[in-house]
Amino acid sequence: MGRRPRSLAGQVFALQVAVVVLLVAAAVLALLVEARRDNSAEARDRTIAVAQTFAHSPGLVTALKAPDPSAVLQPLTEAGRKAAGVDFIVVMDTKGIRYTHPRPELIGKRAVATIGPALAGHVYTERVNGPLGREVQAIVPVDDHAQVVALVAAGMKVEKVTGAVARQIPIILGAGAIALGLATSGTALVARRLRRQTHRLGPAEMNRMYEHHDAVLHAVREGVLIVGNDNRLLLANDEARRLLDLPLDAEGRRIPDLAGLDPGMEELLTSGRPATDEVHLAGSRLLAVNQRPTDRHGGPRGTVATLRDSTELRALSGRAENARERLRLLYDAGLGIGTTLDVVRTAEELTRIAVPRLADFGTVDLAEPVLHGDEPTSTDTEMRRTAVRGIRDDHPLYKIGQLNSFLPSTPQARAFATGRPELVPDLSAAPGWLAQDPERTRAIIDYGIHSLITVPLQARGVIMGMANFWRSEKPQPFEEDDLSLAEELVARAAVSIDNARRYTREHVMAVTLQRSLLPRALPEQSALDVAHRYLPAVSGVSGDWFDVIPLPGSRVALVVGDVVGHGLHAAATMGRLRTAVHNFSTLDLPPDEILHHLDDLVGRIDQEEAETTVDAGITGATCLYAIYDPVSRHCAMARAGHPPPALVRPDGSVSFPDLPAGPPLGLGGMPFETAEVEVAEGTQFVLYTDGLIEDRTRDIDVGIELLRQALAGHPDRSPEESCQAVLDALLPDRPKDDVALLIARARAIPPGHVADWDVPFDPAAVAEMRAAVAEKVDDWGLSELAFATELLLSELITNAIRYGSAPVTVRLLYDRTLTCEVADSSSTSPHLRDAGALDEGGRGLFLVAQMAERWGTRYTPQGKVIWAEMSLPRSDGSTEGAAWADVLDAEL
Repeated sequence: MGRRPRSLAGQVFALQVAVVVLLVAAAVLALLVEARRDNSAEARDRTIAVAQTFAHSPGLVTALKAPDPSAVLQPLTEAGRKAAGVDFIVVMDTKGIRYTHPRPELIGKRAVATIGPALAGHVYTERVNGPLGREVQAIVPVDDHAQVVALVAAGMKVEKVTGAVARQIPIILGAGAIALGLATSGTALVARRLRRQTHRLGPAEMNRMYEHHDAVLHAVREGVLIVGNDNRLLLANDEARRLLDLPLDAEGRRIPDLAGLDPGMEELLTSGRPATDEVHLAGSRLLAVNQRPTDRHGGPRGTVATLRDSTELRALSGRAENARERLRLLYDAGLGIGTTLDVVRTAEELTRIAVPRLADFGTVDLAEPVLHGDEPTSTDTEMRRTAVRGIRDDHPLYKIGQLNSFLPSTPQARAFATGRPELVPDLSAAPGWLAQDPERTRAIIDYGIHSLITVPLQARGVIMGMANFWRSEKPQPFEEDDLSLAEELVARAAVSIDNARRYTREHVMAVTLQRSLLPRALPEQSALDVAHRYLPAVSGVSGDWFDVIPLPGSRVALVVGDVVGHGLHAAATMGRLRTAVHNFSTLDLPPDEILHHLDDLVGRIDQEEAETTVDAGITGATCLYAIYDPVSRHCAMARAGHPPPALVRPDGSVSFPDLPAGPPLGLGGMPFETAEVEVAEGTQFVLYTDGLIEDRTRDIDVGIELLRQALAGHPDRSPEESCQAVLDALLPDRPKDDVALLIARARAIPPGHVADWDVPFDPAAVAEMRAAVAEKVDDWGLSELAFATELLLSELITNAIRYGSAPVTVRLLYDRTLTCEVADSSSTSPHLRDAGALDEGGRGLFLVAQMAERWGTRYTPQGKVIWAEMSLPRSDGSTEGAAWADVLDAEL
């Protein structure tokens, strides 16, 4: 047992077997004892009956008086003994001397018997060890006239009587064995089931488990109640008694009979319904109650309820929830404040985060310079209300945009002066704040706003404004914890506002620079009807630019370019390139040569900046340069890594000319090519930067197709309308990149305003040309310019014949100005000289420069063209700035 202790089920099984064996053994023993007792009584009764019968038999007294009583009585006693089934019948005298005996040799001897009672007239029985063994004998007196004259003893052995019982013992033992077998089998089945239910736990384990169960039940900090199906309390541990203040005799009583239970608690315990963390009152405690039925797995019907004191837990959980909410608020502030580099938007985000989680109303006042990107000074005490947010819109607080100057007694002024936040728990008891605007502050108090926290928006030691948090719905005022939270929240917002302010300043500077570098107004010209759009990116300015440059001969150059990058450097680089394009355009070079000069310039700039270790190169700039001639209606174009232009024909079709791409500017070593197209009058040129067609969400081919769809099918639409339609179709509300768009509708100079002559290569031809030119000028109604035109052309033709080569041609162009052109096949260019007093030559070009508004040289593949422009006369006789429209009106 010590080495292999039996389980509880085994011990119960052994105990039941032992009990059954003992019961069977006791039953057999009881049967034997009962049988022995019954046999002894039967033997006594039989011996008494035989002795009395023989003692009262007639003739016994006569036989005793015979001379030899033994001879007479011996045969009679033997016959009676055998007939009665006893062992002996002895007749003796009053002295106990035998007259008869089954063994004749004992006749005449004294009998083994107690004869005293019989001599006194009584029947006496006893057990004796006689000659025949252990016997039961009865002694009966023989009376003769009321006198005892003899005694009769009859006896027998008990074993003779118990023989029948001995025959019954096997039956009894067999029945006991069967009973033992049945009991053992039943016990084995019960023990087996008990072993399953007890998981083969032994008594020690069962006892230890019970002790642990009892210890845990009464030691846990949760109350445990077990209620029966009849609403009677079956068990309550110590914690349940303490929490519910139950009496000592509570167990066994019905729940409604227990005094002091809260009605809600009583209803829950008697209902039997499941409950999870239901809160009920128990005196001054708040108990969280969980209740479950006990009959889910075949157990008795009833419920078990657990009680937990949640009074302190609720307070702790409230503080923990407040801490979590504060951390969540700060986390949301990190994500929701400063999403844009906009001062006003950042201030609005601060109020959006704070209301209603920290305060019922939130306002932000910023110094006026901050809104413009400047850094405020200590003298900037006036602040403009920038953001207002509240749980309601009918509040009496200052509105957005109002300029406020706070009195020195107000919390805002004190916080602005010291740089430390101010907490005003009761506004109605703050005279300094009430003095700011008595009428409005009284309205604020009457509205229900009762507490204020004002925190300076401070970054890098500079106070930019104030953030104010107001409380109205919650009756309790702001506390120190709220002040620390507001201070940390505002500190994060202040950094974002300062970043937005600095970005605003840089953005304004960059935009100002870029605006100053872009064309403010397009020049007057007659070749093109031009519309343009420039949209800066959300992230800042970049290097996109466009230009319209009038050229001699009524021609116009269209330029669109893009410098990679954003910010001041890109804008400044764009200005340098635009200035360079203007300068190169004065040389009146073809587009490919213009781009070649730009490429050299960008390469030199990159080299200079590389030598100064400044990583600010401009490699990657692109450009498209086009020259349109309204006389021939030809357009020459070249591009350096720029998107191709679109042509909108008068029939509404859209095409993209097969224009060689060319490398971006600054790469060097690669030639540029010029492509020339002839266009009909009314054709629209669409030039743009890549920000129009490129987007992260779509391929560039998709952008070009969208541009085609936006332009196609609208031949009568003006350039202004086309610009707006293209932007609406291709750009989002806030583009990520700068966009420059230039749309120009081609015009043509009427043939009647152009005159051409071939000049013989002979100085005598000058006179004829002067007459022809004067006549043509008179036909155009420009008689005031006839003399000047004759003189100018005579000098130019003479120089061409004297210094140039044949052939020589002359062209007059009547547009906004009167242009005189003399072309020859020589590539030499005349130069203006300061002729001396005695010099015979060198005064011709001087006269041309004095008479013409502008003059210059243009090189062509066939040679050169010397041109000069003269202003048209106005109606008042002046020659300042006559317009092409005036010329058309004059013709009409």
